[in-house]
Amino acid sequence: MQQYPGDERPDPSDRTSARPRRRVWLAGAVAVTVLAGAGTAVAQRLDLFSDNGEPMSFGSVHSAAAAGTGKGAGHGDTGRVVGDVSFPTGPEARFVRATRLADGTEIGKTTLAGAKSGFTGNVWVWTPKEYSEPRYARSAFPVLIALPGGHGYPTNYWMGTGLGLQKAVSDGVAAGTSLPFILVMPVINPDKKFYYDGADIPGHPKMGTWMAEDVPDFVKANFRTYRSRDGWAFMGSSSGGFVGLKTVVQHPERFKAVIASGPDTAPDSPLWKGHRAAMDANNPEKLAQKLIDRKGPDIYVNFQIGTMESGKAKVDRFVRNWGRGPVHTTVRVIQGGGHNGKDYVRGMKEGSLEWISKVLKGPVAGPPVTSAG
Repeated sequence: MQQYPGDERPDPSDRTSARPRRRVWLAGAVAVTVLAGAGTAVAQRLDLFSDNGEPMSFGSVHSAAAAGTGKGAGHGDTGRVVGDVSFPTGPEARFVRATRLADGTEIGKTTLAGAKSGFTGNVWVWTPKEYSEPRYARSAFPVLIALPGGHGYPTNYWMGTGLGLQKAVSDGVAAGTSLPFILVMPVINPDKKFYYDGADIPGHPKMGTWMAEDVPDFVKANFRTYRSRDGWAFMGSSSGGFVGLKTVVQHPERFKAVIASGPDTAPDSPLWKGHRAAMDANNPEKLAQKLIDRKGPDIYVNFQIGTMESGKAKVDRFVRNWGRGPVHTTVRVIQGGGHNGKDYVRGMKEGSLEWISKVLKGPVAGPPVTSAG
Protein backbone atom coordinates (compact mmCIF):
# COMPACT_ATOMS: atom_id res chain seq x y z
CA MET A 1 0.00 0.00 0.00
CA GLN A 2 1.10 3.56 -0.60
CA GLN A 3 2.08 5.47 2.49
CA TYR A 4 -0.51 8.12 3.23
CA PRO A 5 1.25 11.38 4.06
CA GLY A 6 0.90 12.37 7.68
CA ASP A 7 -1.58 9.66 8.62
CA GLU A 8 0.39 8.37 11.59
CA ARG A 9 0.29 11.68 13.43
CA PRO A 10 -2.11 11.66 16.38
CA ASP A 11 -5.09 13.92 15.89
CA PRO A 12 -4.98 16.77 18.41
CA SER A 13 -8.73 16.50 18.98
CA ASP A 14 -8.45 12.92 20.23
CA ARG A 15 -7.91 13.41 23.94
CA THR A 16 -9.64 10.22 24.97
CA SER A 17 -6.45 8.21 25.46
CA ALA A 18 -5.59 10.43 28.41
CA ARG A 19 -7.25 10.25 31.80
CA PRO A 20 -10.78 11.75 31.57
CA ARG A 21 -10.71 15.43 32.39
CA ARG A 22 -13.06 17.01 34.87
CA ARG A 23 -14.25 20.56 34.48
CA VAL A 24 -11.99 22.92 36.37
CA TRP A 25 -13.74 25.56 38.39
CA LEU A 26 -11.64 28.60 39.09
CA ALA A 27 -12.29 30.91 42.01
CA GLY A 28 -11.42 34.37 43.25
CA ALA A 29 -9.14 36.53 41.20
CA VAL A 30 -8.34 33.72 38.79
CA ALA A 31 -12.03 33.32 37.93
CA VAL A 32 -12.40 37.05 37.40
CA THR A 33 -9.41 37.02 35.07
CA VAL A 34 -10.74 34.08 33.09
CA LEU A 35 -14.13 35.71 32.66
CA ALA A 36 -12.53 38.96 31.60
CA GLY A 37 -11.97 38.00 27.98
CA ALA A 38 -8.29 37.40 27.50
CA GLY A 39 -8.37 34.92 30.33
CA THR A 40 -11.28 33.15 28.69
CA ALA A 41 -9.31 32.74 25.50
CA VAL A 42 -6.38 31.37 27.48
CA ALA A 43 -8.63 28.91 29.28
CA GLN A 44 -10.08 27.76 25.99
CA ARG A 45 -6.64 27.25 24.51
CA LEU A 46 -5.61 25.28 27.57
CA ASP A 47 -8.81 23.20 27.23
CA LEU A 48 -9.56 23.70 30.93
CA PHE A 49 -13.27 23.35 30.32
CA SER A 50 -13.12 20.47 27.87
CA ASP A 51 -15.33 17.47 28.48
CA ASN A 52 -13.39 15.29 26.07
CA GLY A 53 -12.81 11.90 27.63
CA GLU A 54 -16.06 12.04 29.58
CA PRO A 55 -18.72 9.31 29.19
CA MET A 56 -21.35 10.04 26.55
CA SER A 57 -24.17 8.43 24.61
CA PHE A 58 -25.68 9.09 21.23
CA GLY A 59 -28.92 11.01 20.93
CA SER A 60 -32.26 9.34 21.05
CA VAL A 61 -30.95 5.81 21.28
CA HIS A 62 -29.95 6.19 24.89
CA SER A 63 -31.37 9.58 25.90
CA ALA A 64 -34.59 9.76 27.88
CA ALA A 65 -34.94 13.46 27.21
CA ALA A 66 -35.30 13.00 23.47
CA ALA A 67 -38.49 10.99 23.80
CA GLY A 68 -40.07 12.80 26.70
CA THR A 69 -40.33 9.44 28.46
CA GLY A 70 -38.40 7.64 31.13
CA LYS A 71 -37.09 5.20 28.57
CA GLY A 72 -35.61 7.23 25.74
CA ALA A 73 -36.71 7.41 22.12
CA GLY A 74 -36.34 4.03 20.58
CA HIS A 75 -35.16 2.44 23.81
CA GLY A 76 -38.46 0.63 24.28
CA ASP A 77 -37.94 -0.79 20.80
CA THR A 78 -34.59 -2.37 21.65
CA GLY A 79 -33.96 -5.27 19.30
CA ARG A 80 -37.24 -4.75 17.47
CA VAL A 81 -37.46 -4.92 13.67
CA VAL A 82 -40.04 -2.90 11.74
CA GLY A 83 -39.84 -3.49 8.02
CA ASP A 84 -36.30 -2.63 7.01
CA VAL A 85 -35.61 -0.75 10.26
CA SER A 86 -33.61 -2.51 12.95
CA PHE A 87 -33.56 -0.96 16.40
CA PRO A 88 -30.46 -1.33 18.60
CA THR A 89 -30.04 -4.90 19.79
CA GLY A 90 -27.50 -4.20 22.54
CA PRO A 91 -25.39 -4.63 24.49
CA GLU A 92 -24.83 -0.90 24.72
CA ALA A 93 -21.23 0.14 24.14
CA ARG A 94 -19.48 2.50 26.52
CA PHE A 95 -18.47 5.66 24.69
CA VAL A 96 -16.27 8.52 25.77
CA ARG A 97 -16.35 11.85 24.01
CA ALA A 98 -13.51 12.34 21.54
CA THR A 99 -14.59 15.80 20.46
CA ARG A 100 -17.58 18.08 20.21
CA LEU A 101 -18.16 19.87 16.90
CA ALA A 102 -19.28 23.46 16.46
CA ASP A 103 -22.82 22.36 15.53
CA GLY A 104 -23.19 20.46 18.81
CA THR A 105 -22.73 16.99 17.30
CA GLU A 106 -20.18 14.70 18.91
CA ILE A 107 -17.65 12.06 18.02
CA GLY A 108 -17.52 9.19 20.49
CA LYS A 109 -14.84 6.59 20.99
CA THR A 110 -15.19 3.05 22.26
CA THR A 111 -13.10 -0.10 22.39
CA LEU A 112 -14.65 -3.01 20.54
CA ALA A 113 -13.77 -6.60 21.38
CA GLY A 114 -14.64 -8.42 18.18
CA ALA A 115 -16.62 -11.53 19.07
CA LYS A 116 -16.06 -13.15 15.68
CA SER A 117 -12.55 -11.99 14.80
CA GLY A 118 -11.06 -12.12 18.27
CA PHE A 119 -9.44 -8.72 17.60
CA THR A 120 -9.89 -5.76 19.95
CA GLY A 121 -9.54 -2.24 18.60
CA ASN A 122 -10.87 1.29 18.80
CA VAL A 123 -13.89 2.59 16.92
CA TRP A 124 -15.06 6.20 16.64
CA VAL A 125 -18.62 7.16 15.74
CA TRP A 126 -20.28 10.40 14.68
CA THR A 127 -24.01 10.86 14.26
CA PRO A 128 -25.61 13.79 12.43
CA LYS A 129 -27.92 16.09 14.37
CA GLU A 130 -30.91 14.55 12.57
CA TYR A 131 -30.28 11.26 14.36
CA SER A 132 -31.39 12.79 17.68
CA GLU A 133 -34.42 14.61 16.32
CA PRO A 134 -37.76 13.18 17.56
CA ARG A 135 -39.19 13.08 14.03
CA TYR A 136 -36.58 10.45 13.12
CA ALA A 137 -36.84 8.45 16.36
CA ARG A 138 -38.44 5.50 14.57
CA SER A 139 -36.24 5.69 11.46
CA ALA A 140 -33.05 3.92 10.50
CA PHE A 141 -30.05 5.86 9.21
CA PRO A 142 -27.55 4.94 6.51
CA VAL A 143 -24.10 3.90 7.71
CA LEU A 144 -20.88 5.03 6.06
CA ILE A 145 -17.82 3.18 7.37
CA ALA A 146 -14.88 5.56 6.90
CA LEU A 147 -11.43 4.00 6.61
CA PRO A 148 -8.09 5.82 6.80
CA GLY A 149 -4.97 5.38 4.73
CA GLY A 150 -1.60 4.26 5.98
CA HIS A 151 -1.59 1.70 8.76
CA GLY A 152 -4.84 3.03 10.22
CA TYR A 153 -3.65 2.13 13.71
CA PRO A 154 -3.88 2.97 16.59
CA THR A 155 -6.15 5.76 15.41
CA ASN A 156 -8.36 6.57 12.44
CA TYR A 157 -7.67 10.06 11.15
CA TRP A 158 -11.25 10.58 9.98
CA MET A 159 -12.24 10.83 13.65
CA GLY A 160 -10.68 14.28 13.88
CA THR A 161 -12.26 17.45 12.55
CA GLY A 162 -9.24 18.71 10.61
CA LEU A 163 -10.12 16.93 7.37
CA GLY A 164 -13.71 18.14 7.49
CA LEU A 165 -15.51 14.88 6.78
CA GLN A 166 -18.27 15.40 9.35
CA LYS A 167 -18.80 19.01 8.25
CA ALA A 168 -18.96 17.90 4.61
CA VAL A 169 -21.83 15.57 5.48
CA SER A 170 -23.63 18.19 7.58
CA ASP A 171 -23.24 20.85 4.89
CA GLY A 172 -24.43 18.37 2.28
CA VAL A 173 -27.52 17.56 4.31
CA ALA A 174 -28.31 21.26 4.63
CA ALA A 175 -27.83 21.71 0.88
CA GLY A 176 -29.88 18.64 0.01
CA THR A 177 -26.93 16.86 -1.60
CA SER A 178 -26.09 14.32 1.09
CA LEU A 179 -27.91 11.88 3.30
CA PRO A 180 -27.33 12.26 7.06
CA PHE A 181 -24.91 9.36 7.42
CA ILE A 182 -23.79 7.75 10.62
CA LEU A 183 -20.00 7.80 10.26
CA VAL A 184 -18.23 4.77 11.76
CA MET A 185 -14.45 5.00 11.93
CA PRO A 186 -12.63 1.83 13.05
CA VAL A 187 -8.95 1.01 13.00
CA ILE A 188 -8.10 -1.14 9.98
CA ASN A 189 -4.89 -2.87 11.14
CA PRO A 190 -3.82 -4.55 14.39
CA ASP A 191 -0.43 -2.82 14.49
CA LYS A 192 1.89 -0.49 12.57
CA LYS A 193 4.24 -3.20 11.31
CA PHE A 194 2.36 -4.40 8.23
CA TYR A 195 -0.63 -3.81 6.03
CA TYR A 196 -3.18 -6.58 6.49
CA ASP A 197 -5.34 -5.68 3.46
CA GLY A 198 -8.48 -5.77 5.62
CA ALA A 199 -8.37 -9.55 5.30
CA ASP A 200 -8.12 -12.78 7.25
CA ILE A 201 -4.51 -13.60 6.37
CA PRO A 202 -3.74 -17.11 7.66
CA GLY A 203 -1.85 -17.02 10.96
CA HIS A 204 -2.66 -13.34 11.63
CA PRO A 205 -5.45 -11.30 13.23
CA LYS A 206 -8.70 -11.65 11.30
CA MET A 207 -9.05 -8.10 10.08
CA GLY A 208 -11.47 -9.10 7.33
CA THR A 209 -13.88 -10.58 9.85
CA TRP A 210 -13.40 -7.53 12.07
CA MET A 211 -14.32 -5.18 9.24
CA ALA A 212 -17.14 -7.13 7.58
CA GLU A 213 -18.79 -8.62 10.68
CA ASP A 214 -17.66 -7.28 14.06
CA VAL A 215 -17.84 -3.59 13.18
CA PRO A 216 -21.32 -3.83 11.54
CA ASP A 217 -22.57 -5.99 14.44
CA PHE A 218 -21.39 -3.30 16.86
CA VAL A 219 -23.21 -0.61 14.88
CA LYS A 220 -26.41 -2.65 14.80
CA ALA A 221 -26.14 -3.18 18.56
CA ASN A 222 -26.02 0.56 19.25
CA PHE A 223 -27.81 2.45 16.50
CA ARG A 224 -30.95 2.43 14.39
CA THR A 225 -29.85 0.94 11.09
CA TYR A 226 -31.30 -0.61 7.96
CA ARG A 227 -31.44 -4.39 7.81
CA SER A 228 -30.80 -4.42 4.08
CA ARG A 229 -27.58 -3.51 2.35
CA ASP A 230 -29.34 -0.39 1.03
CA GLY A 231 -28.19 1.39 4.19
CA TRP A 232 -24.58 0.22 4.28
CA ALA A 233 -21.50 1.54 2.48
CA PHE A 234 -17.79 2.28 2.83
CA MET A 235 -15.53 5.17 2.05
CA GLY A 236 -11.78 5.10 2.35
CA SER A 237 -8.53 6.64 1.19
CA SER A 238 -5.38 4.88 0.00
CA SER A 239 -5.10 1.60 1.93
CA GLY A 240 -8.52 2.30 3.45
CA GLY A 241 -9.90 2.72 -0.05
CA PHE A 242 -8.60 -0.72 -0.94
CA VAL A 243 -10.17 -2.28 2.16
CA GLY A 244 -13.51 -0.62 1.44
CA LEU A 245 -13.45 -1.71 -2.19
CA LYS A 246 -12.45 -5.26 -1.30
CA THR A 247 -15.10 -5.60 1.40
CA VAL A 248 -17.95 -4.40 -0.82
CA VAL A 249 -16.97 -6.66 -3.73
CA GLN A 250 -16.44 -9.58 -1.34
CA HIS A 251 -19.73 -9.11 0.53
CA PRO A 252 -22.22 -7.56 -1.89
CA GLU A 253 -25.09 -9.08 0.06
CA ARG A 254 -24.16 -6.86 3.05
CA PHE A 255 -22.76 -3.68 1.52
CA LYS A 256 -23.94 -1.78 -1.54
CA ALA A 257 -21.45 0.94 -2.35
CA VAL A 258 -18.01 2.42 -1.75
CA ILE A 259 -16.16 5.68 -2.34
CA ALA A 260 -12.58 4.47 -2.90
CA SER A 261 -10.06 7.32 -3.03
CA GLY A 262 -6.56 6.73 -4.40
CA PRO A 263 -6.74 2.97 -3.76
CA ASP A 264 -4.82 -0.04 -4.90
CA THR A 265 -7.07 -2.57 -6.63
CA ALA A 266 -5.17 -5.76 -5.72
CA PRO A 267 -3.75 -7.04 -2.41
CA ASP A 268 -0.06 -6.50 -1.77
CA SER A 269 0.64 -7.29 1.89
CA PRO A 270 3.90 -9.22 2.36
CA LEU A 271 2.02 -11.44 4.81
CA TRP A 272 0.31 -13.21 1.91
CA LYS A 273 3.53 -15.05 1.09
CA GLY A 274 2.77 -18.76 0.89
CA HIS A 275 -1.00 -18.16 0.84
CA ARG A 276 -1.80 -17.49 -2.80
CA ALA A 277 -5.28 -19.04 -2.76
CA ALA A 278 -6.28 -16.96 0.26
CA MET A 279 -4.83 -13.84 -1.37
CA ASP A 280 -6.83 -14.46 -4.55
CA ALA A 281 -9.97 -14.80 -2.42
CA ASN A 282 -9.32 -11.23 -1.22
CA ASN A 283 -8.43 -9.70 -4.58
CA PRO A 284 -11.05 -7.12 -5.69
CA GLU A 285 -10.26 -7.75 -9.33
CA LYS A 286 -10.90 -11.48 -9.09
CA LEU A 287 -13.90 -10.93 -6.83
CA ALA A 288 -15.38 -8.48 -9.33
CA GLN A 289 -15.02 -11.05 -12.10
CA LYS A 290 -16.86 -13.62 -10.00
CA LEU A 291 -19.61 -11.10 -9.37
CA ILE A 292 -19.89 -10.47 -13.10
CA ASP A 293 -19.97 -14.19 -13.84
CA ARG A 294 -22.83 -14.83 -11.43
CA LYS A 295 -24.64 -11.67 -12.54
CA GLY A 296 -24.90 -9.87 -9.25
CA PRO A 297 -25.90 -8.55 -6.89
CA ASP A 298 -25.22 -5.04 -8.14
CA ILE A 299 -22.61 -2.94 -6.40
CA TYR A 300 -21.65 0.70 -6.90
CA VAL A 301 -18.04 1.94 -6.87
CA ASN A 302 -17.03 5.58 -7.03
CA PHE A 303 -13.29 6.02 -7.47
CA GLN A 304 -11.67 9.32 -6.56
CA ILE A 305 -8.24 10.20 -7.91
CA GLY A 306 -6.36 13.50 -7.87
CA THR A 307 -4.54 14.90 -10.88
CA MET A 308 -1.42 15.39 -8.76
CA GLU A 309 -1.12 11.76 -7.66
CA SER A 310 -0.20 8.53 -9.35
CA GLY A 311 -2.57 5.58 -9.44
CA LYS A 312 -5.05 6.57 -12.11
CA ALA A 313 -3.79 3.79 -14.41
CA LYS A 314 -4.82 1.19 -11.82
CA VAL A 315 -8.25 2.75 -11.45
CA ASP A 316 -8.72 2.98 -15.21
CA ARG A 317 -7.68 -0.65 -15.59
CA PHE A 318 -10.24 -1.78 -13.02
CA VAL A 319 -13.00 0.24 -14.68
CA ARG A 320 -12.06 -0.99 -18.13
CA ASN A 321 -11.87 -4.68 -17.21
CA TRP A 322 -14.46 -5.05 -14.46
CA GLY A 323 -16.69 -1.99 -14.60
CA ARG A 324 -19.57 -3.80 -16.30
CA GLY A 325 -22.63 -5.87 -15.55
CA PRO A 326 -23.38 -5.71 -11.83
CA VAL A 327 -20.17 -3.75 -11.07
CA HIS A 328 -21.19 -0.13 -11.62
CA THR A 329 -18.22 2.24 -11.59
CA THR A 330 -17.70 5.97 -11.81
CA VAL A 331 -14.48 7.97 -11.57
CA ARG A 332 -14.22 11.42 -10.04
CA VAL A 333 -11.02 13.20 -11.03
CA ILE A 334 -10.11 15.86 -8.46
CA GLN A 335 -8.41 18.74 -10.24
CA GLY A 336 -5.19 19.70 -8.49
CA GLY A 337 -5.85 16.97 -5.94
CA GLY A 338 -3.10 14.98 -4.28
CA HIS A 339 -2.96 11.77 -2.27
CA ASN A 340 -4.42 13.27 0.90
CA GLY A 341 -7.61 13.34 2.90
CA LYS A 342 -8.45 17.01 2.46
CA ASP A 343 -8.49 16.71 -1.31
CA TYR A 344 -10.58 13.53 -1.11
CA VAL A 345 -13.10 15.31 1.10
CA ARG A 346 -13.14 18.09 -1.48
CA GLY A 347 -14.02 15.50 -4.10
CA MET A 348 -16.80 14.22 -1.88
CA LYS A 349 -18.21 17.73 -1.55
CA GLU A 350 -17.91 18.25 -5.29
CA GLY A 351 -20.09 15.25 -6.07
CA SER A 352 -19.17 11.92 -4.51
CA LEU A 353 -21.37 12.43 -1.46
CA GLU A 354 -24.29 13.24 -3.70
CA TRP A 355 -23.52 10.16 -5.81
CA ILE A 356 -23.53 7.75 -2.87
CA SER A 357 -26.61 9.45 -1.38
CA LYS A 358 -28.53 8.54 -4.52
CA VAL A 359 -27.47 4.90 -4.19
CA LEU A 360 -28.37 4.39 -0.52
CA LYS A 361 -31.56 4.71 1.51
CA GLY A 362 -32.05 7.72 3.75
CA PRO A 363 -34.00 8.19 6.98
CA VAL A 364 -37.75 8.69 6.90
CA ALA A 365 -39.35 11.30 9.14
CA GLY A 366 -42.46 10.44 11.07
CA PRO A 367 -44.58 11.85 13.89
CA PRO A 368 -42.43 12.93 16.84
CA VAL A 369 -42.20 10.35 19.61
CA THR A 370 -44.31 11.32 22.63
CA SER A 371 -44.70 9.98 26.13
CA ALA A 372 -47.41 7.72 24.78
CA GLY A 373 -45.15 6.18 22.36
